[in-house]
Amino acid sequence: MATIEQAQATQISNIETATGKSLEVLCKQVNDSGLTKHSDIVKMLKAELGLGHGNANLIAHMAKQAAHPADSDTPPLDLLYVGTKAHLRPIHEALLEVINSFGSFNTSTKKNYISYRLSKQFATIGPATKNAVEVGINSRSLTEGDRLERLPPGRMTPYRVRLTAPDQVDEQITGWLRTAFNESQ
Repeated sequence: MATIEQAQATQISNIETATGKSLEVLCKQVNDSGLTKHSDIVKMLKAELGLGHGNANLIAHMAKQAAHPADSDTPPLDLLYVGTKAHLRPIHEALLEVINSFGSFNTSTKKNYISYRLSKQFATIGPATKNAVEVGINSRSLTEGDRLERLPPGRMTPYRVRLTAPDQVDEQITGWLRTAFNESQ
């Protein structure tokens, strides 16, 4: 099975072949465009280069990393939990302690959350509001309850739970995350 990094390298190679431009040139084109909003950059790449959404999205992210290389060295939790959301970081850390006990997994930092995955994503964690961390749980065998909310189709995960304090990371949440982790193998 290919790693996420191998899959991304293949995708970049395919984009370079399709556009006839290197990743460096594509990133420069994005950064020289003056566009700053991610969706505007994706639209521009799709219109000007005929890229599909996934490829345009990847180039937009790569261009941002190229323009701000220090950000890529910053620990992900330092990027998510700043300002009015800084006090929520202990909740995320408590969740990570639970997830780390399951075994190894991959992470992918997004703008507003971190994705946790094995062969597929099993959870997302990030500050949803200035008062709560949202845990998205990707499982088909769980059922909605008083804490576990079923989300409408089309969302990244079918369930979510919002936490406002580290002590809310209990056996119930651990069980839901373990179920999602086991299903994603």
